[in-house]
Amino acid sequence: MHCACSALQINIAAFLIGRSWPQTFVDRGVMRFAKSALCATALAVASLFTGGTASAQAKGFALNRFDPADRGSDWFVLDSIDLRGHVRPAVGLVGDWGYKPLVVYKSNGDEKSAIVEHQVFAHLGGSLVLWDRLRAGLNIPIALYQTGDAPTTNGTSFKDPGTSFGDIRVSADVRLLGEHGSVFNSAIGFALYVPTGSRENFTGDGSTRFSPRASVAGDVDIFTYAGRLGLNYRSLTETDSLGTELTIAASAGVRLLEKKQLLLGPEIYGSTVADSFGDKKATPLEWLIGGHYTHQDFRFGLGMGSGLTRGWGAPVFRTVLSAEWAPGADKDSDGDHILDREDACPTVPGVRTNDPKTNGCPLPAPPPKRSDRDADGIVDEQDACPDVPGVANTDPAKNGCPPDRDGDGIFDSVDACPDVPGVKNDDPAKNGCPPDRDGDGITDAEDACPDVAGVKNADPAKNGCPPDRDGDGILDPVDACPDSPGPADPDPKKNGCPLVRIEDGQLKISEQVKFKTGSAEILRDSDPLLTAVGTILKDHTELTKIRVEGHTDNKGSAGMNRNLSERRAASVVKWLTTFGIEKKRLAAKGFGLEKPIDTNDTDEGRTNNRRVEFHIETAPPPPEKPAPKAAPKKP
Repeated sequence: MHCACSALQINIAAFLIGRSWPQTFVDRGVMRFAKSALCATALAVASLFTGGTASAQAKGFALNRFDPADRGSDWFVLDSIDLRGHVRPAVGLVGDWGYKPLVVYKSNGDEKSAIVEHQVFAHLGGSLVLWDRLRAGLNIPIALYQTGDAPTTNGTSFKDPGTSFGDIRVSADVRLLGEHGSVFNSAIGFALYVPTGSRENFTGDGSTRFSPRASVAGDVDIFTYAGRLGLNYRSLTETDSLGTELTIAASAGVRLLEKKQLLLGPEIYGSTVADSFGDKKATPLEWLIGGHYTHQDFRFGLGMGSGLTRGWGAPVFRTVLSAEWAPGADKDSDGDHILDREDACPTVPGVRTNDPKTNGCPLPAPPPKRSDRDADGIVDEQDACPDVPGVANTDPAKNGCPPDRDGDGIFDSVDACPDVPGVKNDDPAKNGCPPDRDGDGITDAEDACPDVAGVKNADPAKNGCPPDRDGDGILDPVDACPDSPGPADPDPKKNGCPLVRIEDGQLKISEQVKFKTGSAEILRDSDPLLTAVGTILKDHTELTKIRVEGHTDNKGSAGMNRNLSERRAASVVKWLTTFGIEKKRLAAKGFGLEKPIDTNDTDEGRTNNRRVEFHIETAPPPPEKPAPKAAPKKP
């Protein structure tokens, strides 16, 4: 068997299937057979990179697993979720060097060759925080230098292709719970990778990638942490080691220096292909340890680490450098040009001092001079009324104040009721008089309803209250049924109304008769209401004929609704006859959707239209209501 197979294809195929030549192939014939078989396998498998021909350019994928956080984060990879401020920008540059991120290993674990040996990237990016909650980000990866030692089809090694773009990342995150600096802060977002990179240069997938993610972060004193879970949707499926990935990252560290300008701690991040969960090549995992130092609005970072697995893209060694401009979200609440985090009096304008306990606070007032501003012969230090001339008094609280016969704190000269204790009032005619908040001429001390204007009443419990005609304890202005006693109800339309009342030729009910959905079966919740209807009919034998009407909304056909309303009306009649009402006094009638009392365009309107009504067909004229008593004249 003859197979024209390039060295690059053999290396890639061996890399993909994760094994080198078995040492047991010592026989030349067996060796030739194995080489031919591997060559044939290489032609099929290495088409992932070579396109199936020995002369085609090798095709790779987005190899670099270092994906920096959006600018403004305190970490290299993780997000500290600092989404404070509005129209708050951040820009910066992150550089990383990965050594041997793509290596072929022998079956005994020794290195065979490095397809990509050196990979140097610069990540130019920025972010913008809006409305204290939303952040948009942009990251532009640029491959500055790449090289490797895997042979290509012409026998040379993979050389630096020159400066080229990677896949540009566009992202957005929104804060959910918590605030920056609190014990728990969370956000969700996504990253979209535009295919601006090159598969041949191992800087891109050649297709769009989409990565939704959920992040958490927090601080406990000087300790800080962050975490992230996500998915990375990739369309590459040439091998089990490529495809949609589950991603995870975590970090923990400490904030040092007086203003916590230095953050030190490790970060771990990685992924695994969903369809090859845990497979070695499909599970690149890395760690970084380093720190970030913040000086005013600038932040600098240095970190280094390595791959924890031999997954594709996990390097033997990695170094990261970062520099960014990220203005803080500090505030100056009192406008004294001293930031709140440094201001000992953040809500009161003051002056800058070297003492953290007084920095930003007003200067202490000089000691007052001994004076007598009102010229009443009593110095201000001893004068309880230093701006109003008064008289001496052994009581320090009254010394130097004008007389106040009733002791209500309002001087007699401006007290409209100087002999009766009262309260201050902007109306000179009421100043110093007992309070009457509702202005009904009845002082609050005697007014049983001090906030509602009313009338005098010999009963102290009703004095100063509005009338209550039905005597149910609910005042007429808020009583929906002022002539029918009923209980209080938070619904203004039902407040003071009984369950059932005779009104306008009907037995008006304050609740609806409830039925099982789409059925004429009465729910037990309506038993108290129907009991009240039955009791009214037993008490009022003069009501010789009651028409029980059923009504529906417009859902369904007219015929179906008419039938349902008739059955429901009949169910109510049956319930009342069972309660003891003579059947000849009752008649059932269903109108379906013909007589709506509300719109059928809303849920509330349709609920109102689904109802049962009790109409009085024969009854004697109602008795005349006694004329209301005239309210006594105000004094």
